[in-house]
Amino acid sequence: MSPRSGRTTIAQRFIAGLEFIVSLSVREADDRVLPDQSPADFLSPVSRALHKNSDVDPSTKGAGLFSFVRCADSNRLLHILLVAIAIGLVASCSRQLAPPSSSATREVTDEAGRRVVLPVKIDRIVSLAPNLTEIVYAVGAGDRLVGDTTYCDYPDAAKNVAKVGDTMNPSIERIVALKPQVVLVSTASQLEAFTSQLSAQQIAAYVTNPQSLDDVFHSIQTLGDLLNEHEHSAGIVAALRKRATAIEAAAGTGKQVKVFYQVSGEPLYTIGRDAFLTDLIKRAGGASVTADVPGAFPRFSDEAALAAKPDAIILPTGGSMGEGNSKVVTALKSSPAVLSGRVYKINGDLLSRPGPRLVDGLEEIARALHPEAFK
Repeated sequence: MSPRSGRTTIAQRFIAGLEFIVSLSVREADDRVLPDQSPADFLSPVSRALHKNSDVDPSTKGAGLFSFVRCADSNRLLHILLVAIAIGLVASCSRQLAPPSSSATREVTDEAGRRVVLPVKIDRIVSLAPNLTEIVYAVGAGDRLVGDTTYCDYPDAAKNVAKVGDTMNPSIERIVALKPQVVLVSTASQLEAFTSQLSAQQIAAYVTNPQSLDDVFHSIQTLGDLLNEHEHSAGIVAALRKRATAIEAAAGTGKQVKVFYQVSGEPLYTIGRDAFLTDLIKRAGGASVTADVPGAFPRFSDEAALAAKPDAIILPTGGSMGEGNSKVVTALKSSPAVLSGRVYKINGDLLSRPGPRLVDGLEEIARALHPEAFK
């Protein structure tokens, strides 16, 4: 039975019940009784008690028919009113049980401070960054991902999603052809190149811009909420927070290690003040020697690298990066880190993607800097 037919049946039963009640009321109103019966015999116990104590005007004794007509008219009006109320109640229930309109929208503010109008129910998503693709799958909305980039290779299901180009140069034509309701973007700078084209096609773009591990957790929860996966994403975030707290507690027992994070060697790029990796290194029991450099991923001079004298160097390599960035830049060859053999190669996918696997990256860094704490 459909919900609508069920509601109709309920209304019919409700109205039938009202008709029965009204019919009893009409019978009570009719004071035409058998000769050997008192009018009080037709009343309820409470009404009968009231009847015995009432003084009836003799002039109304012969007006039984007119009293019935007046009472019947009143009950007919009552019947009509009650039926109308019942219909109204059913209509109200119908409105409450009806699913949200596919055209219903809501306004939200993304992590770049932009106001974005999104559908209440999102069924078609395009992701323009590997970390966002991983988040979409993690919160349980992977089946709604209709497009992603050539770098989106995790989980395995993401490899089979239609590709719209690479992260920095996606094809607007391909995105439009996929008819997404929202395009997920990793940074505001990535959006600037094609925001006008998306707007012209009435396609919403939602920007994330995490600058710390807590921001990453916030992004996961927020995207889960946007995709109507609140409970799923809340469970994931809670588990990730618990794990990160345990790693941080273990790494915090040792001496803080000065770290240089080499994003790339030729030219030399590192992490700065606004990078989520700067926060990650601190949580892992280290201190980035470039933590005060403005920006997220600034270019760094050889002279500055030489003067930094880090105790450890982290090289994000492997994963989707292959063997790229697998050698320490020349300017750091004589650093304390190289001389003491404290150069650590860590899967770049665990470090460069601010998503659920970033906690894996946190653990890898912590184990490298403080192996004694994880024996």
